[in-house]
Amino acid sequence: MTIRVVVADDQVLVRSGFSMLLAGEAGIEVVGEAGNGAEAVALAASERPDVILMDVRMPVMDGLEATRRITADESLAGTRVVILTTFDLDEYVHEALRAGASGFLLKDTLPVDLINAVHVVAAGDALIAPKITRRLIEEFAKRPEPAVGAAAASVLVQLTDREREVLEHVARGLSNAEIAAALYVSHATVKTHISRLLMKLDARDRAQLVMIAYETGVASRGAQ
Repeated sequence: MTIRVVVADDQVLVRSGFSMLLAGEAGIEVVGEAGNGAEAVALAASERPDVILMDVRMPVMDGLEATRRITADESLAGTRVVILTTFDLDEYVHEALRAGASGFLLKDTLPVDLINAVHVVAAGDALIAPKITRRLIEEFAKRPEPAVGAAAASVLVQLTDREREVLEHVARGLSNAEIAAALYVSHATVKTHISRLLMKLDARDRAQLVMIAYETGVASRGAQ
């Protein structure tokens, strides 16, 4: 099955470079390029891509607002947004998670990692680099108390101890295989726990599970 991708970045060289790299990969088709967030939203509606690589700082409409609009559109439930970021844009990571982004890529990522990221996100998994995960931990560790809303708190009570453990490991950026090894359970068992977490917490994907884990304090604040 071919993965359909849209690349949104206001820098022509960056946009063209990513598009050429992806277009040369078997099983991936670049169906459009956008120079700003508004164009990205329009392309999402017309092309229904599987994955959108979305820059943050763009004219007309930034990548965060574009991501919000795309993930809020029920007809685009199958479209996943990957934010293109640099360490200079770390302050946007949490906001992008809240907007519904399914992953993050550093702009200086290796070609093989870019291609892998598209496959990972298209398959329904989240992609959050360990370095970005650590920065998220640092960000939330500075906060005196987790911001737990009444609705979230009531849902967290329904989680089993094992589900909380799995959620914490997801927040640290571990893959299903790594979680299975850490908890001495099967890969299938981890998948089942994550499916239940997504349902109970009404989360779109693993990226939103990460956000919920940090906002509610489920994730260990001392984790590195």
